[in-house]
Amino acid sequence: METMQALVLAEVGKVAVVEKGIPEPGPNDAVVKTTRAMVCTSDIHTVAGGIAVPNGRTLGHESVGVVHAIGSAVTGIAVGDRVAVSAITPCFECHPCQTGHTSHCEGMLGGYKATGARDGNMAEYFLVNNARGNLALIPDGVSDDQAVYVTDMLTTGLMGAENCELRLGETVAIFGQGPVGLSATIGARLLGAGRIIVVESVPARQNLARQFGADDVVDYTQGDSVQQILELTGGEGVDASIEALGATQTFDSAFRVLKPRGRLSNIGYHSSPEPLPIDIAAFGLGHGDQKIRGGLCPGGSERIGRILRLIEGGRIDPTPMTTHTFAFRDVETAFDLMGTKEDGIIKPLITF
Repeated sequence: METMQALVLAEVGKVAVVEKGIPEPGPNDAVVKTTRAMVCTSDIHTVAGGIAVPNGRTLGHESVGVVHAIGSAVTGIAVGDRVAVSAITPCFECHPCQTGHTSHCEGMLGGYKATGARDGNMAEYFLVNNARGNLALIPDGVSDDQAVYVTDMLTTGLMGAENCELRLGETVAIFGQGPVGLSATIGARLLGAGRIIVVESVPARQNLARQFGADDVVDYTQGDSVQQILELTGGEGVDASIEALGATQTFDSAFRVLKPRGRLSNIGYHSSPEPLPIDIAAFGLGHGDQKIRGGLCPGGSERIGRILRLIEGGRIDPTPMTTHTFAFRDVETAFDLMGTKEDGIIKPLITF
């Protein structure tokens, strides 16, 4: 059997690069040779024990590459094609998929198959299930360095903005300007938000937020973020908010800045068992007409293709978020740095 290198969960709290066999595709699958990948903060949560996966499971869900092999039933994709695949790879056959809830393929969060249900794709080669529905061709005008963002950060952040149900000119507050929050800022701008307020304390992330379309930056270290947002909006609050950090306090703040009939879109990863609060006064004693919606990044080649089209057309360039580049041989260093968030890291690119 031919072998490859892969980053795996060695045990809770520890990763390692090991030798594994190159996967072989089933009839509906494809195997991709990786060219670019990224480490995600959710990988850090997984290694810390946030998701129960067996020792030896390959990590990662943000990779693009070139088709290495395809199953006998796969059409529309050829060996040698440059392709991108979402972190969510639904089957498109089960009841949740057929009712439009592909992120929950076969059950809650079940579309997260890479690492969640089988080996992930922080490896020299990776398997893609239901390849025809999940692989999107990368246009010639889009680099691999750009395309790797569509696999998770952009599809998640854009979904965060979409779930706000924004109307042209409305005001939105986005809590957290990590890669997903920055992508939500991009999405809010594209959807026509009239005023984008972001909450972030790190100067480099504040600057990127402005570059991506933020009108106002609130630094929570300089005073209560809710009060600052209310002052910016003349006491009215915002039409919509996005929680992009995954913290109890930011969820509470994102709810409390809403106007009556406001919408809260949650894209943060809440790994703490602490319950999320609902402020009763802000809830209008239960009658404030607000909406709360949480979502996991949508998958499928059609959506990923649309986001690639935005990059190809110059509407989005996510690469300013790439602060560090590592060869795959140094992926453990990249993983550790993403965990500590030192050296101003926002997103590390892994080259193969």
